[in-house]
Amino acid sequence: MANNKKILISLPEYLLDELDEFVNINTFKNRSQLIREAIISYIKERKRIEMIEAMKNGYVEMGKINIELAECGITLECEELAEYEASLAESDNSNGSTCEKRRYILC
Repeated sequence: MANNKKILISLPEYLLDELDEFVNINTFKNRSQLIREAIISYIKERKRIEMIEAMKNGYVEMGKINIELAECGITLECEELAEYEASLAESDNSNGSTCEKRRYILC
């Protein structure tokens, strides 16, 4: 506790009365302990909120990237499907026999 610094704060009388009442009915030794713990709780909560916001922004950004990747993938798959269908069509025509053409059902 040797490293503690004193600060001076101004509070309205009603707030100081509530603070004193809270100190009296709870397990705090004095006003300083209550204020110290309140500040620690506030800082932790602010950091938690900032982390949530950062994660939310990260998920939004990754969502955009994932959409781009999915669109790129579906484009490639459609191109490959078209090439596959073309190769099937060519194999039907290149046989030269009078046999009935094969039928393909592509999903």
